[in-house]
Amino acid sequence: MGDADITLRHLARRRPGDLARAFIPEGRPIEILGWVDSQVTNIERRVDKALRLRVDGEPRVLHVEFCFALRDDVPDRVLEYLGFLFTALRLEAPHEPVPPIASVVVVLSGRKRRLPATGQRRTAWPGWPFSGTHFRVDAVYQRTIGELRARGSVLWLVFTPLARDATAAALREVVAEIHAGAKAAEERAELYTALLVMAAIDPWGHNLRKELVGMVEDKEEGLLRRTPIIGELIIEAERRGELRGELRGEERAQKAIVELLGRLFARRIGRRPTVEEERSILERARAIGACEVEDALLDLEGEALVRWLAEPIRHS
Repeated sequence: MGDADITLRHLARRRPGDLARAFIPEGRPIEILGWVDSQVTNIERRVDKALRLRVDGEPRVLHVEFCFALRDDVPDRVLEYLGFLFTALRLEAPHEPVPPIASVVVVLSGRKRRLPATGQRRTAWPGWPFSGTHFRVDAVYQRTIGELRARGSVLWLVFTPLARDATAAALREVVAEIHAGAKAAEERAELYTALLVMAAIDPWGHNLRKELVGMVEDKEEGLLRRTPIIGELIIEAERRGELRGELRGEERAQKAIVELLGRLFARRIGRRPTVEEERSILERARAIGACEVEDALLDLEGEALVRWLAEPIRHS
Protein backbone atom coordinates (compact mmCIF):
# COMPACT_ATOMS: atom_id res chain seq x y z
CA MET A 1 0.00 0.00 0.00
CA GLY A 2 1.04 3.64 -0.16
CA ASP A 3 2.84 4.68 3.03
CA ALA A 4 0.49 7.70 3.31
CA ASP A 5 -1.66 5.20 5.26
CA ILE A 6 0.27 6.15 8.39
CA THR A 7 -0.67 9.82 8.18
CA LEU A 8 -4.29 9.06 7.39
CA ARG A 9 -4.66 6.55 10.22
CA HIS A 10 -3.57 9.19 12.73
CA LEU A 11 -6.17 11.62 11.40
CA ALA A 12 -8.85 8.93 11.32
CA ARG A 13 -8.23 8.19 14.98
CA ARG A 14 -8.81 11.87 15.75
CA ARG A 15 -12.05 12.04 13.77
CA PRO A 16 -13.57 8.54 13.58
CA GLY A 17 -17.08 9.91 13.25
CA ASP A 18 -16.13 11.94 10.19
CA LEU A 19 -14.55 8.85 8.65
CA ALA A 20 -17.60 6.68 9.25
CA ARG A 21 -20.27 9.17 8.18
CA ALA A 22 -18.90 9.26 4.65
CA PHE A 23 -19.95 5.63 4.24
CA ILE A 24 -23.27 5.60 6.14
CA PRO A 25 -26.47 6.55 4.26
CA GLU A 26 -27.42 10.14 5.04
CA GLY A 27 -29.91 10.60 7.83
CA ARG A 28 -29.23 7.31 9.59
CA PRO A 29 -28.15 7.84 13.21
CA ILE A 30 -24.72 6.46 14.11
CA GLU A 31 -22.82 6.12 17.38
CA ILE A 32 -19.04 5.71 17.50
CA LEU A 33 -17.98 3.04 19.99
CA GLY A 34 -14.21 2.96 19.34
CA TRP A 35 -11.55 1.02 17.47
CA VAL A 36 -11.24 -2.74 17.56
CA ASP A 37 -8.16 -3.59 19.62
CA SER A 38 -7.39 -7.19 20.59
CA GLN A 39 -4.49 -9.63 20.76
CA VAL A 40 -5.68 -11.34 17.58
CA THR A 41 -5.78 -8.20 15.47
CA ASN A 42 -2.42 -7.21 16.95
CA ILE A 43 -0.95 -10.09 14.96
CA GLU A 44 -1.84 -8.12 11.84
CA ARG A 45 -0.28 -4.98 13.41
CA ARG A 46 -2.89 -2.54 12.08
CA VAL A 47 -5.50 -2.62 14.82
CA ASP A 48 -6.94 0.85 14.21
CA LYS A 49 -8.47 0.02 10.82
CA ALA A 50 -11.71 -1.41 12.22
CA LEU A 51 -14.20 0.93 13.87
CA ARG A 52 -17.05 -0.18 16.13
CA LEU A 53 -20.34 1.58 15.42
CA ARG A 54 -24.01 1.48 16.12
CA VAL A 55 -26.12 2.30 13.06
CA ASP A 56 -29.82 2.74 13.79
CA GLY A 57 -29.04 1.26 17.20
CA GLU A 58 -27.56 -1.94 15.77
CA PRO A 59 -23.87 -2.96 16.19
CA ARG A 60 -21.74 -2.64 13.08
CA VAL A 61 -18.01 -2.72 12.28
CA LEU A 62 -16.40 -0.57 9.58
CA HIS A 63 -13.06 -1.75 8.16
CA VAL A 64 -11.13 0.89 6.18
CA GLU A 65 -8.00 0.35 4.08
CA PHE A 66 -6.00 3.27 2.66
CA CYS A 67 -3.97 2.25 -0.36
CA PHE A 68 -1.75 4.05 -2.86
CA ALA A 69 -3.32 2.24 -5.82
CA LEU A 70 -5.84 -0.53 -6.39
CA ARG A 71 -3.21 -3.17 -7.09
CA ASP A 72 -3.88 -6.84 -7.64
CA ASP A 73 -2.99 -7.76 -4.05
CA VAL A 74 -5.49 -5.39 -2.41
CA PRO A 75 -8.41 -7.89 -2.45
CA ASP A 76 -6.11 -10.48 -0.83
CA ARG A 77 -5.17 -8.03 1.93
CA VAL A 78 -8.81 -7.15 2.58
CA LEU A 79 -9.72 -10.83 2.90
CA GLU A 80 -6.74 -11.54 5.16
CA TYR A 81 -7.57 -8.69 7.50
CA LEU A 82 -11.23 -9.70 7.66
CA GLY A 83 -10.10 -13.15 8.82
CA PHE A 84 -8.15 -11.63 11.72
CA LEU A 85 -10.96 -9.21 12.47
CA PHE A 86 -13.73 -11.82 12.47
CA THR A 87 -11.70 -14.11 14.73
CA ALA A 88 -10.99 -11.25 17.15
CA LEU A 89 -14.65 -10.24 17.37
CA ARG A 90 -15.80 -13.83 17.85
CA LEU A 91 -13.29 -14.49 20.66
CA GLU A 92 -14.26 -11.29 22.47
CA ALA A 93 -17.90 -12.36 22.73
CA PRO A 94 -18.07 -16.11 22.01
CA HIS A 95 -21.78 -16.34 22.84
CA GLU A 96 -22.82 -13.32 20.75
CA PRO A 97 -23.18 -13.04 16.98
CA VAL A 98 -20.31 -11.25 15.23
CA PRO A 99 -21.55 -7.80 14.12
CA PRO A 100 -21.90 -7.23 10.36
CA ILE A 101 -18.65 -5.91 8.85
CA ALA A 102 -18.35 -3.52 5.91
CA SER A 103 -14.99 -3.00 4.16
CA VAL A 104 -13.96 0.15 2.28
CA VAL A 105 -10.74 0.64 0.30
CA VAL A 106 -9.80 4.32 -0.05
CA VAL A 107 -7.61 4.66 -3.16
CA LEU A 108 -5.17 7.60 -3.51
CA SER A 109 -3.95 7.24 -7.09
CA GLY A 110 -4.15 5.08 -10.19
CA ARG A 111 -5.52 4.98 -13.69
CA LYS A 112 -7.46 7.90 -15.17
CA ARG A 113 -10.40 5.72 -16.22
CA ARG A 114 -13.01 5.33 -13.49
CA LEU A 115 -12.34 2.57 -10.98
CA PRO A 116 -15.19 0.16 -10.16
CA ALA A 117 -17.39 1.08 -7.22
CA THR A 118 -16.85 -2.34 -5.64
CA GLY A 119 -14.19 -5.03 -5.56
CA GLN A 120 -14.17 -8.66 -4.55
CA ARG A 121 -11.97 -11.57 -3.57
CA ARG A 122 -13.50 -14.85 -4.65
CA THR A 123 -12.46 -18.03 -2.83
CA ALA A 124 -14.99 -20.52 -4.25
CA TRP A 125 -14.19 -23.17 -6.84
CA PRO A 126 -14.94 -22.20 -10.46
CA GLY A 127 -18.57 -22.80 -11.24
CA TRP A 128 -19.63 -22.84 -7.59
CA PRO A 129 -21.75 -20.08 -5.98
CA PHE A 130 -19.77 -17.04 -4.82
CA SER A 131 -17.91 -17.19 -1.54
CA GLY A 132 -15.29 -14.72 -0.38
CA THR A 133 -15.72 -11.01 0.26
CA HIS A 134 -16.89 -7.85 -1.46
CA PHE A 135 -15.65 -4.39 -0.57
CA ARG A 136 -16.44 -0.81 -1.51
CA VAL A 137 -13.90 1.18 -3.53
CA ASP A 138 -13.63 4.90 -2.70
CA ALA A 139 -11.29 6.38 -5.31
CA VAL A 140 -10.83 9.78 -3.67
CA TYR A 141 -8.35 10.88 -6.34
CA GLN A 142 -11.10 10.61 -8.97
CA ARG A 143 -13.44 12.88 -7.03
CA THR A 144 -13.75 16.65 -7.32
CA ILE A 145 -12.97 19.12 -4.57
CA GLY A 146 -16.70 19.80 -4.33
CA GLU A 147 -17.45 16.12 -3.73
CA LEU A 148 -14.82 15.88 -1.00
CA ARG A 149 -15.99 19.12 0.59
CA ALA A 150 -19.57 17.82 0.60
CA ARG A 151 -18.52 15.13 3.09
CA GLY A 152 -18.54 17.93 5.62
CA SER A 153 -15.28 17.44 7.48
CA VAL A 154 -11.72 18.72 7.48
CA LEU A 155 -10.67 15.06 7.49
CA TRP A 156 -11.77 14.75 3.85
CA LEU A 157 -10.32 18.14 2.91
CA VAL A 158 -6.80 16.70 3.22
CA PHE A 159 -7.53 14.63 0.09
CA THR A 160 -8.25 17.70 -2.05
CA PRO A 161 -4.72 17.88 -3.58
CA LEU A 162 -5.54 14.48 -5.13
CA ALA A 163 -8.73 15.77 -6.78
CA ARG A 164 -8.79 15.89 -10.56
CA ASP A 165 -9.85 19.56 -10.48
CA ALA A 166 -7.36 20.74 -7.82
CA THR A 167 -5.92 24.20 -8.46
CA ALA A 168 -3.85 26.64 -6.43
CA ALA A 169 -6.88 28.90 -5.96
CA ALA A 170 -9.06 26.04 -4.75
CA LEU A 171 -6.42 24.79 -2.32
CA ARG A 172 -6.03 28.26 -0.85
CA GLU A 173 -9.72 28.04 0.12
CA VAL A 174 -9.12 24.55 1.54
CA VAL A 175 -6.26 25.82 3.72
CA ALA A 176 -8.58 28.50 5.10
CA GLU A 177 -11.29 25.90 5.80
CA ILE A 178 -8.85 23.69 7.66
CA HIS A 179 -7.67 26.69 9.68
CA ALA A 180 -11.27 27.39 10.70
CA GLY A 181 -12.32 23.76 11.22
CA ALA A 182 -9.41 22.30 13.20
CA LYS A 183 -9.77 22.20 16.97
CA ALA A 184 -6.27 23.29 17.94
CA ALA A 185 -2.86 24.23 16.50
CA GLU A 186 -1.57 20.66 16.90
CA GLU A 187 -4.45 19.25 14.87
CA ARG A 188 -4.00 21.96 12.23
CA ALA A 189 -0.35 21.00 11.90
CA GLU A 190 -1.31 17.34 11.41
CA LEU A 191 -3.98 18.22 8.86
CA TYR A 192 -1.61 20.46 6.92
CA THR A 193 1.06 17.79 7.00
CA ALA A 194 -1.42 15.28 5.56
CA LEU A 195 -2.36 17.85 2.92
CA LEU A 196 1.30 18.06 1.87
CA VAL A 197 1.67 14.27 1.84
CA MET A 198 -1.33 14.04 -0.49
CA ALA A 199 0.13 16.77 -2.71
CA ALA A 200 3.34 14.74 -2.97
CA ILE A 201 1.39 11.80 -4.43
CA ASP A 202 0.06 14.10 -7.18
CA PRO A 203 -1.83 11.55 -9.35
CA TRP A 204 -2.88 14.14 -11.95
CA GLY A 205 0.44 15.99 -12.24
CA HIS A 206 -0.84 19.23 -10.71
CA ASN A 207 2.56 19.94 -9.11
CA LEU A 208 1.05 22.16 -6.39
CA ARG A 209 3.07 21.09 -3.34
CA LYS A 210 5.47 24.02 -3.28
CA GLU A 211 2.60 26.49 -3.64
CA LEU A 212 0.70 24.63 -0.93
CA VAL A 213 3.61 24.92 1.49
CA GLY A 214 3.62 28.67 0.90
CA MET A 215 -0.13 28.90 1.48
CA VAL A 216 0.09 27.07 4.78
CA GLU A 217 3.02 29.17 5.91
CA ASP A 218 1.22 32.38 4.98
CA LYS A 219 -1.96 31.34 6.77
CA GLU A 220 -0.34 29.96 9.90
CA GLU A 221 2.64 32.28 10.21
CA GLY A 222 5.24 29.53 10.34
CA LEU A 223 3.20 26.80 12.05
CA LEU A 224 4.76 23.98 10.05
CA ARG A 225 8.24 25.38 10.46
CA ARG A 226 7.72 25.57 14.23
CA THR A 227 6.60 21.94 14.33
CA PRO A 228 9.50 19.71 15.49
CA ILE A 229 11.17 17.72 12.70
CA ILE A 230 8.58 18.61 10.05
CA GLY A 231 9.49 22.28 9.92
CA GLU A 232 13.20 21.64 9.67
CA LEU A 233 12.73 19.04 6.96
CA ILE A 234 10.49 21.34 4.93
CA ILE A 235 13.14 24.04 5.05
CA GLU A 236 15.84 21.53 4.11
CA ALA A 237 13.69 20.15 1.30
CA GLU A 238 13.20 23.64 -0.10
CA ARG A 239 16.94 24.26 0.05
CA ARG A 240 17.64 21.10 -1.96
CA GLY A 241 14.88 21.87 -4.42
CA GLU A 242 12.87 18.72 -3.69
CA LEU A 243 9.61 20.65 -3.62
CA ARG A 244 10.13 21.68 -7.25
CA GLY A 245 8.94 18.28 -8.36
CA GLU A 246 12.22 16.42 -8.72
CA LEU A 247 10.77 13.48 -6.81
CA ARG A 248 7.51 12.06 -8.08
CA GLY A 249 4.70 9.74 -7.13
CA GLU A 250 5.09 7.10 -4.47
CA GLU A 251 8.76 7.88 -3.89
CA ARG A 252 7.84 11.41 -2.80
CA ALA A 253 5.05 10.12 -0.59
CA GLN A 254 7.45 7.66 1.06
CA LYS A 255 9.90 10.45 1.87
CA ALA A 256 7.13 12.50 3.44
CA ILE A 257 6.14 9.56 5.61
CA VAL A 258 9.72 9.08 6.81
CA GLU A 259 9.59 12.71 7.94
CA LEU A 260 6.46 11.93 9.95
CA LEU A 261 8.14 8.93 11.58
CA GLY A 262 10.92 11.22 12.74
CA ARG A 263 8.34 13.55 14.22
CA LEU A 264 6.70 10.62 16.04
CA PHE A 265 10.11 9.63 17.45
CA ALA A 266 10.55 13.17 18.79
CA ARG A 267 7.20 13.02 20.56
CA ARG A 268 7.94 9.66 22.13
CA ILE A 269 11.51 10.33 23.27
CA GLY A 270 11.36 14.07 23.88
CA ARG A 271 14.24 14.95 21.58
CA ARG A 272 15.14 14.92 17.93
CA PRO A 273 16.53 11.67 16.52
CA THR A 274 20.25 11.65 15.91
CA VAL A 275 21.62 11.33 12.40
CA GLU A 276 22.14 7.61 12.95
CA GLU A 277 18.63 7.18 14.35
CA GLU A 278 17.13 9.02 11.38
CA ARG A 279 19.10 6.76 9.04
CA SER A 280 17.86 3.69 10.94
CA ILE A 281 14.24 4.89 10.71
CA LEU A 282 14.60 5.36 6.95
CA GLU A 283 16.30 2.00 6.38
CA ARG A 284 13.75 0.14 8.49
CA ALA A 285 10.85 1.82 6.70
CA ARG A 286 12.29 0.62 3.40
CA ALA A 287 13.17 -2.87 4.65
CA ILE A 288 10.18 -3.87 6.77
CA GLY A 289 7.57 -1.24 5.92
CA ALA A 290 6.64 2.11 7.40
CA CYS A 291 3.64 0.59 9.23
CA GLU A 292 5.94 -1.75 11.19
CA VAL A 293 8.24 1.15 12.11
CA GLU A 294 5.30 3.25 13.23
CA ASP A 295 4.03 0.40 15.42
CA ALA A 296 7.46 0.09 17.06
CA LEU A 297 7.56 3.84 17.68
CA LEU A 298 4.18 3.60 19.39
CA ASP A 299 4.75 0.33 21.28
CA LEU A 300 8.32 0.67 22.59
CA GLU A 301 9.20 2.91 25.50
CA GLY A 302 12.21 5.19 25.93
CA GLU A 303 15.48 3.26 25.93
CA ALA A 304 13.83 0.17 24.43
CA LEU A 305 13.00 2.21 21.33
CA VAL A 306 16.52 3.62 21.15
CA ARG A 307 17.99 0.10 21.46
CA TRP A 308 15.65 -1.20 18.74
CA LEU A 309 16.87 1.45 16.31
CA ALA A 310 20.46 0.49 17.08
CA GLU A 311 19.92 -3.22 16.45
CA PRO A 312 20.60 -4.87 13.07
CA ILE A 313 17.52 -4.84 10.85
CA ARG A 314 15.61 -8.11 10.80
CA HIS A 315 13.99 -8.34 7.41
CA SER A 316 10.43 -9.69 7.42
